[in-house]
Amino acid sequence: MAKIETPRPIRGTQDMIGEQAERFTQVVETFERVRKLYGFGRVETPVFEATAVFSRSLGETTDVVSKEMYSFEDRGGDSLTLRPEFTAGIARAYLTEGWQRFSPLKVGTHGPLFRYERPQKGRFRQFHQLDAEIIGAGEPAADVELLAFADQLLNELGVSDGVTLQLNTLGDSATREAWRQALVAHFESARDALSEDSVERLVKNPLRILDSKDPRDRPIADAAPEIDAHMSSEAGAFFEAVTRGLDAAGVKWTRNARLVRGLDYYRHTAFEFVTDRLGAQGTVLGGGRYDGLIETLGGAHTPAVGWAAGIERLAMLLEAPLSDSAKFVIIPHDSVVAGVNLSPEPTAEQAWKIVYHLRRRGVAAEVSLSGKRDRRIERARRNGASAVLFFHQDDVNKKLYLLPKMLREETNEAIATSVAQGFVGYPIESGRSEGEIVIGGWA
Repeated sequence: MAKIETPRPIRGTQDMIGEQAERFTQVVETFERVRKLYGFGRVETPVFEATAVFSRSLGETTDVVSKEMYSFEDRGGDSLTLRPEFTAGIARAYLTEGWQRFSPLKVGTHGPLFRYERPQKGRFRQFHQLDAEIIGAGEPAADVELLAFADQLLNELGVSDGVTLQLNTLGDSATREAWRQALVAHFESARDALSEDSVERLVKNPLRILDSKDPRDRPIADAAPEIDAHMSSEAGAFFEAVTRGLDAAGVKWTRNARLVRGLDYYRHTAFEFVTDRLGAQGTVLGGGRYDGLIETLGGAHTPAVGWAAGIERLAMLLEAPLSDSAKFVIIPHDSVVAGVNLSPEPTAEQAWKIVYHLRRRGVAAEVSLSGKRDRRIERARRNGASAVLFFHQDDVNKKLYLLPKMLREETNEAIATSVAQGFVGYPIESGRSEGEIVIGGWA
């Protein structure tokens, strides 16, 4: 009989377990906590949409639409696309589900996205992002609130060291158009020296030449006119209000006059939180104001601002995650003392009673009933336990004896506090052995 070949994982996808999965979870849980602090409601949108949702919002000429989207025709003949980003789907729902009645709408979400691009460090074909949006608010305070949200998220994750908020303005419509014309004239004068990609961008999306990585383009891009020379007084006042708000909120920032967004519906604020700890893929969170997006989907003019952050990239910046509270592994004391592997039947019921008692009181605990002493302890250590609790139950005197063995750098006081939390209402005293805890009234 031929050997059955196991299917391989798809390139650009990932399977997570252990510390990697814990880092991922820590990012999501921190986002959810900070999201609630800032009053952002949770929103969910479909993983796939009509292709037009993304082709209109992202632009037919962008790399995402022309090269990277996972699009397919379903059995009904409709063109569908796995979402490559969140904003367009949320904007579509804002219009089709009547979410205008909640304006200004403050929402956050997280989940998987899909782009067919070359996998590299921190970048996958199925990847995950955090997302936050404010739709229907045109004042600078909305930009400040979103940026303060992002800044606090990075601080609470403990990854803010070495991360810089780079900020720019794209101005209003008049500013952007005047700047665009100046850029086209500048790049046209040097067309012969531009890369092939930038010559193509010159016709379709000239602002993208400014962030070209091609060494042929850099001297020309670096000498390009800056937006400030074409800034309207209204756009300048908007940007000044944003920067004053950030200063008042204690959010540090630096100006990057070359930070751009190529799509025409972007206005005013553009920003990125950047680190040098992830190599070339240094942006961990980015966004901006997209006041013209809703109109591309058939809605009325609606100001909006938002950001997105890669969960995988943030997880890579985290320190090794630790559990929030002590985690205990329960081992029967008699079997260890005897030095033999006794049948678990006489103590299994007692061990499970202790474990379920602790769990119902918010203390993480597991049972270990098989294997030799050292193997059990090592297994508990490998699984991230704080301590092993050897136990012995005295049915006559209705007492439970617990002897902790520390596995991590937790203090005896921390372990005792967690044990006390698990046995609130029971008399607790010290036993004869060092560190032994005696629980009275246990039956």
